Amino acid sequence: MLVKFENIREMVNLTQVSARRERNRLLLGVIATSVIFVVSITAQSLSVRTKYQNGDFSLVYKNKPAAILTSREDFTVVQIAAHDLAADVERVTGKRPTNVTDMGRTGRQAVIIGTLGKCHFVDDLVKAKKIDVSGIRNKWETFTIATVKDPFPNVGSALVIAGSDRRGTAYGIYEMSQMIGVSPWYWWADVTPEHKNNLIISPGVMYSHEPSVKYRGIFLNDEDWGLQPWAAKTFEPETGNLGPKTYAKIFELMLRLKANTVWPAMHEVTRPFNSISANRQIADDYAIVMGSSHAEPMLRNNVGEWTANKDDYNFVTNPGGVTDYWEQRVKENGRYENIYTIGMRGIHDSPILGTKGQADRIPLLEKIFAVQRSLLGRYVDPNVEAIPQIFCPYKEVLADYQAGLKVPDDVTIVFPDDNFGYIRQFPTAEERKRKGGFGVYYHISYLGRPLSYLWLNSVPPALIWEEMSKSYANGMNRFWILNVGDIKPGEIGIDLFLQMAYDAKKWDADNIDGFLILWAMREFGPVNSASIAKIMDSYFRLGFQRKPEHLQWFLPGERPRKSALTEREIQDRLRAYAGIRDRAETIAKRIAPTKQSAFYELVLYPIRSAAAANARFFAAELAESYKTTDPKSARDWAERSVEADAMIAAEAKYFNNDLEKGKWRNIMSPEITPGQWTSMRSIPPKLDLSDFESGPQQDRLAAGIPRSLDQRQSPQVKGFSEVDGIVSIEAEHYSRTTGNGGVVWKVIRGLGRTGDSVTLIPSKARTFVPPTAPSLEYKLKIAASADFTLNFALLPTQPFFGDKKIRIAYSFDSGPPVTIDLSSPEVGGREWSHNVMNELNTGSSACHMTKGDHVLTVFAVDTGIVLDKIVFSSRSLTKSYLGPAETSFQHGAR
Repeated sequence: MLVKFENIREMVNLTQVSARRERNRLLLGVIATSVIFVVSITAQSLSVRTKYQNGDFSLVYKNKPAAILTSREDFTVVQIAAHDLAADVERVTGKRPTNVTDMGRTGRQAVIIGTLGKCHFVDDLVKAKKIDVSGIRNKWETFTIATVKDPFPNVGSALVIAGSDRRGTAYGIYEMSQMIGVSPWYWWADVTPEHKNNLIISPGVMYSHEPSVKYRGIFLNDEDWGLQPWAAKTFEPETGNLGPKTYAKIFELMLRLKANTVWPAMHEVTRPFNSISANRQIADDYAIVMGSSHAEPMLRNNVGEWTANKDDYNFVTNPGGVTDYWEQRVKENGRYENIYTIGMRGIHDSPILGTKGQADRIPLLEKIFAVQRSLLGRYVDPNVEAIPQIFCPYKEVLADYQAGLKVPDDVTIVFPDDNFGYIRQFPTAEERKRKGGFGVYYHISYLGRPLSYLWLNSVPPALIWEEMSKSYANGMNRFWILNVGDIKPGEIGIDLFLQMAYDAKKWDADNIDGFLILWAMREFGPVNSASIAKIMDSYFRLGFQRKPEHLQWFLPGERPRKSALTEREIQDRLRAYAGIRDRAETIAKRIAPTKQSAFYELVLYPIRSAAAANARFFAAELAESYKTTDPKSARDWAERSVEADAMIAAEAKYFNNDLEKGKWRNIMSPEITPGQWTSMRSIPPKLDLSDFESGPQQDRLAAGIPRSLDQRQSPQVKGFSEVDGIVSIEAEHYSRTTGNGGVVWKVIRGLGRTGDSVTLIPSKARTFVPPTAPSLEYKLKIAASADFTLNFALLPTQPFFGDKKIRIAYSFDSGPPVTIDLSSPEVGGREWSHNVMNELNTGSSACHMTKGDHVLTVFAVDTGIVLDKIVFSSRSLTKSYLGPAETSFQHGAR
């Protein structure tokens, strides 16, 4: 039996987590026994299987691999990818195909690879009408894969991979690698493919589409504590830094993920990318488009390359020196494929020098644009409008753009997020007419205020989907770049981001909760994929409530204070972490030996480390709380905190020294080096046990839950709950919903502090007027008449435009609507800082409720909101109650 999925939605719809467990079990069993991988980008499909049928193409059959044929005239990246395909076939079967450039050496079975116009083998097949390339010709980064009978004399059967351009061919080759079972992360996460004796390709043809986003890739940043020391001391000691050997591995990963752009590492600890000439060449060999960050115009690395006095990096006082500095780089790199960042900021992520304020800055930036573009016209292409260019209005520069800064029409404007995953601005309908279009600069790792997060990837896939799908829906489709820090351990976030950049329609509100299932299936096989996806979903939910790096409830420079959680909330949180850690360790025992390293890197390490980080922090906090009232409990908590700290160190030591026989030595650092960046990092607790009275020895539990605490479980209530006079409703538990003009409310599974959340789809900028606005209805029962405060808990999304708002409205029992403005506070301020660390923006309204049954109707006034929870209270609440108090409540099954 062969299972075929005509599109990703069909597959995911059959593998939804909620209310589909039995179907999952059957589906996964079928996949495990029937087919390795099925891909369908058009209605026609190819499949890879292990049993031969008449008419199939034998990639490897009866220990004999087909040869891989390329043309000597084709691009270097095609030769590289073709050799990688041979290596991938060997990884799966143990048999390595021969790479040849002579038709006479292929034998009766051949894989024929080539770029249109650069490979005469492929061009001859097109002329003979053996393959149809009308669907890819003259398109950006497209490919076709087809089986062909009798392609040439003495060749009985061929698998043809043809690309419209050099990256299109490479993507087609690496697509075939994925089809035979090789993960894009085979090297970077040590994902060993399942062994197969035979690899058989069914007859058929497939065509890829053009990528949804033209330029898409990653930014290597804040590499001081992982990527750079690993490259310098472990992987590439001959260079002593990030050099061509390291970048070759990064570029290969990009191609396997169908990305095409890289912003290179740029901190002082790293040699500038272009200071090593081989780096430029290896980027061109891999067909990677090189750029530079928002603070590094014209491909320059200011921190490492501006050798004059820092005060001279000033276009007001030293325009000639700065222009010469830019000119040198454009002369050196103009012959390569680049995307040029224009504009200017300070040496390193700081405001531009030489201006007194915005009134000076705007005309200066416009002058700088003209100078930079004249250099591009001189050394790259006289038609400067044809040269890929971006302008990223990051931090203070966004206000300049909002104030009227004129960016050349052909330049792509790249709006940033707020560094915490919420995009700061979207283009208006009028702006979307710009020739250069728009893009996004997004973070899953960040060094900066209020608190950095560089260690573990805790950005939920559902949040990445919500923000990036919103971006795409509003015309931001020219350039996407993701700040990934050290790459590891950001694999899951990188994967989803680049999947969406390549195919923005692959994931939607109805199937995004299937992403982790398919990810786990690809990396670990079908047997444990549902269980792995479930614990990773819990990991992301807990990390969304509070990142492991944000376990500090005061800002740097403020007087220390306790967390906002109650003891019961702490207990629930630690128990939840202990639960997923124990389940992960149980699954690890069932994982094949060849998959153990990958499981550790992608699942066990982040879960164990996050659990230990929470135990360390909360145990220390409770130790201090009990110090005077219960010294023995205080001692017990103190010991647990110290043990958790030791566990974090032990896991990092194993990762660095023992994992894969030391392959990753120096890459994993749980914290920034002590004493560094103190104004933008949390300080982990360090207890001295001598300060605590010794008590009787007790059993240790890494989650840090003492027997002395209340062991009652949180109430299991579906829909809404009432605890201590507070009525709490998860937003997804509505009883009825209405839409307007095609805009409807949708549940985002996997996104929310205590359950799921709801948002408006399609997520284009619109404003509605209640009571005709899209609405949600909730049925309530009030036990006694009283004055209440109605609290709406939203995610801290930013409004669509700089001068717009985030508003919702509500009414009771068809009464008049009341509007609440939840517009986000100023980015960088204290309130915003706490909002992004809490993943919470709240709005409140006073109301009087009579005893009995009521209907609450919530209206969308502005699109772009993400509603998480609604809470009624007859008393004041801390923000913590709007969050992790109810982590064990049931999630809706919509």
